[in-house]
Amino acid sequence: MLFGAPQAARVAREFAREYVTFHVPDASGDHLDAVALVTCELVTNAIRYGTEPGDSVRVVIDADAARTRIEVQDPVRRRPRSRPESAERDRGRGLIIVDALCAGHWGIEDAPLGKSVWAEVKAG
Repeated sequence: MLFGAPQAARVAREFAREYVTFHVPDASGDHLDAVALVTCELVTNAIRYGTEPGDSVRVVIDADAARTRIEVQDPVRRRPRSRPESAERDRGRGLIIVDALCAGHWGIEDAPLGKSVWAEVKAG
């Protein structure tokens, strides 16, 4: 569990990289980079759009030689949606990045308290 604060994205990114490195020692640097970025984007979206002050998000990672699955749960049922990119604001690219790095292997599921957004990064 991570508190819904901006630094949580950095903590989640580091955790994801360490988790995959430990469980899949042969994971490529490109795979680790993709997992870290996808994790960061999912956590950032969960914090920005799925939490109120004092809320937390849950990050679950599962990895094997074929793929890494990242799941981020937040307490708000509102589903994320792609937004138009903007040159004037630094937002609107998160789900585009996730979709590109996961080749469309991501989705949203209702959770008992909120929702869970998951994504799978294929290895190799």
